[in-house]
Formats: sequence, C-alpha cells, structure tokens
Amino acid sequence: MRWSIFLLLLGLAAGVQAQPASGRLLVHCGTVIDPGVSPEPMPERTIVVRGERIEAVVSGFVAPQEGDRVVDLRQAYCLPGLIDMHTHLSMESRKGGYLDRFQMSPALQALRASVYARRTLMAGFTTVRDVGGNEGIDLALRDAINQGWIVGPRMFVAGKSLAIMGGHADPTNGFREDILGIPTEAEGVVDGVASARRGARLAIKRGADVIKITATGGVLSIARDGSSPQFFEDEIRAIVEVARDFGLKVAAHAHGDEGMQRAIRAGVASIEHGTFMSDQTMQMMKEYGVYLVPTITAGRSVADSARIPGYYVPVVAEKARRIGPVIQETFARAYRAGVLIAFGTDAGVFRHGRNALEFVYMVEAGMPPIEAIKAATYNAADLLGQLDNLGTLESGKWADVIAVERNPLEDITALQEVSFVMKAGVVYKQNGQPVPQPVR
Repeated sequence: MRWSIFLLLLGLAAGVQAQPASGRLLVHCGTVIDPGVSPEPMPERTIVVRGERIEAVVSGFVAPQEGDRVVDLRQAYCLPGLIDMHTHLSMESRKGGYLDRFQMSPALQALRASVYARRTLMAGFTTVRDVGGNEGIDLALRDAINQGWIVGPRMFVAGKSLAIMGGHADPTNGFREDILGIPTEAEGVVDGVASARRGARLAIKRGADVIKITATGGVLSIARDGSSPQFFEDEIRAIVEVARDFGLKVAAHAHGDEGMQRAIRAGVASIEHGTFMSDQTMQMMKEYGVYLVPTITAGRSVADSARIPGYYVPVVAEKARRIGPVIQETFARAYRAGVLIAFGTDAGVFRHGRNALEFVYMVEAGMPPIEAIKAATYNAADLLGQLDNLGTLESGKWADVIAVERNPLEDITALQEVSFVMKAGVVYKQNGQPVPQPVR
C-alpha cells in the first residue's frame, strides 16, 4: 500500500469524526421501521444510545435525565443504518474514465474517494461492502474512516478482485503487453489451483475483509465476453477454502449461468449481479443458502450510458446494451422463487450517493417496500456475518440510525431524502444538513 495515500488521508481535516459524548443520547422516533425485528412499523419509540452502542429501544418517549441529550425525530420515520453490499468507492464511471489510472496518481484517486465516501454516508448508508479497488485505495479509505480521519461509512473491503488472465478484472486488458506486462497474483490475476490459493492469501495479507472473484466475464472490462465462466470449479474451491480458514467469505461476480453454478458448488457466499440466472441456479442458491446481490441500478445505468456516443469503447458498449437491461427481470424472478436477497447497487458504476435508487427498482420489480428495506438491513448484515453488530435497532448493536420525513412503506422514494444520519452514536446529518465534526 502506498504511503502517499496514507499521508494525504491523514491530512484531510474537513469533516473528521468525533467520539460520542458521555452520558445517554435519547432518539425520540415517531415511527420505527425495523423489518429484522418486526414486520410492522412500531410507533413512538425511544432509541437509547450510550457511546457507540444501542443500550435499549423502548416504547414511548423516554424523559431525559440530567446529562442526557435528546434528538427529536417524533415527526420522522427511523430505520437502521442502510447497508450497500456492492460498492466501488475508489472509482466513479465517467466518459473517458478508463485512462484515470494512467493519468491520476493513487494519492489523487484516494482524495477523490474520500468525497465519494462522505456522499454515501450522507445518503443514509452507514455501512458498505466495497468489492474491488485498485492501488490499495479501498483498504486505506476503510482504515482512515475507522481512525476518524475522514467521514464515511463503515467499510468491509475486498481490495483487488481476483480474476483469470484476460478475464474480467484483469487490469491489463486492452493495453499493450510490452507496457503493462503479464499480470500475476500481485495484480489479482491467478491461474490454476496453487495460484488461486496464493492470490487469496495475498489479498488477505493486504487486509481484505472479503474475497471477491470474477466468476464470469463482465460488462465494463475491455474484453469481448461478458458472461462465460472464467474460473474452473477447483480454482474457486481453493479460494473459498483459504477464505474460510481466515474466517472470510467469498463474493462472486457472475453474469452467466454456468459460472454461477460453479461458484455455488464451490462454496461462495453470494452471487453479484446474477444476470442470466436460470431457474435451476435459483434452486441451487436456495439449497446452498447463497445470497443474490442484484445491482439493478448498475444494469440500468450502463445501458443508459451505452447510448451516449463515446462514453464506452465499442466492445464495452455492446455488452452494456445487452446485459444491463436484463438484471431487473432476473431479480424479479429470483425474488418470486424465494432466493435470499441482499441489497447492493454497484455504486461507482453510477454516481455515488444515489444508492437508494435501487429500492425503487426493487419495488418496481415486485418486492414489497418492507422486504426491500430488510434486504438493506437485516439480510445485508447476515451476509456480512455482522448480525451481532448491524442490521437491526437492538440492544448491544452499533448505534446506526437514519430517519426520513415520509413513510417509505407508502412511497419508497422517501429513502432518497434522508434527513438524519447517525453512525456508531455520532450524528453526521440532522434536519437534512451535515453536522460539522471537530478535527481530531
């Protein structure tokens, strides 16, 4: 990891997280919507916060005692902090963006990523899983947020995705071999079982919280195929075995059906995108307890961007037009079939901070609002392996609370207008405005 990234992140003085004040913080909520606790809204609740954790959630509005602070959300709807299980905070798609890694230093990319992180938190997403970054930026960003040097969501990161040579996430695709050379595990490219194990171990050595593999081709890579399988099953199994030894899970990017089935049999925890998923694969996912992270917003976004002349190179534009529009329909089928769903957007493929658009597309596809919210709270925390800390508003969990002014069960677009954000007992947004934080 580059020291320049650390040094620049250390110097970010604006918006630094403060420690929660001593004593209790009483959050008076007009209505609590917490589908991991109750399928029905819960009127007039007080969330009692002490330090970074929730002490209790009680009926009625608790009267403050000496030393208590009160947040008045009696006219609002309170929810657990939202979780996006598929983000890329180290990048954001734009016309001509393929040259960024040649024209922008890693330090400058890290500074830009800090803006994306703040934007994501202000949108109500207090936790994200970041499933693929370059130059160690996602790892450094996570650590800087955890240290309180900059403002952003709690991050669980993959570092560099693992790919096959010439496959999706091979960083040398489309560029001259005499300049970039032949990629190895150091660049996240593996070949064979032994190499797959080494690549997974290297990702863990660098600090990964989750291992991401590209089990099939993808849309935005400069490679002609977007859906064929790109790992043999024994290679995926080797990666899963290494991850399990370290207590980590494996997330599999996959558009094509055969690649999904190989990944499921090999033991991955989630399928990302799942575009051309068959009914048989959906049944396998149910049998193996594998989550689908659908990323509908990304599918629609890349299809829209492909209509803009010159936005993508031709090989990418063709894949975007073909693959992007299918994801929402597949999600609808998977939901009806009873596949486990965890909320994920692929933010970075589109503008960061617009993550809540995914709720609109999920509901549009037939998922009830309460289930969509559960996918972004309880289910996401379950997939993360963090139900002891996240996903519901319960005693002992991190005090991650958001609020909106309108009822999202009646109009899911309310989640695009988050007025209050608390992460680990610190208020970052109130009355729709960011709350300045003292410099640490």
